[in-house]
Amino acid sequence: MSKKKVQGGAPRSNREFIFQKRNYLFMFAGLVLISLGYILMAGGGSDDQAVFNPEIYSFRRIRLAPTLVLIGLGLEVYAILTHPKKK
Repeated sequence: MSKKKVQGGAPRSNREFIFQKRNYLFMFAGLVLISLGYILMAGGGSDDQAVFNPEIYSFRRIRLAPTLVLIGLGLEVYAILTHPKKK
């Protein structure tokens, strides 16, 4: 952080956020996708250990949910690496 001198000699810090609003929106969208993916993966277990439940191998748990998590992680990386626009 840079220090600027103000009248009277007391240093004043110039605080800025590291990321811009656009970066934070992408980060939030990535977190939503990751959370949704984990929610879709949850469940599918059986109450009785001796009974097999084929629901655990559904399209939602095997394909859709992990894909959403990976897209969310990719969006997080993009949000961090994208260059903020200068004013």
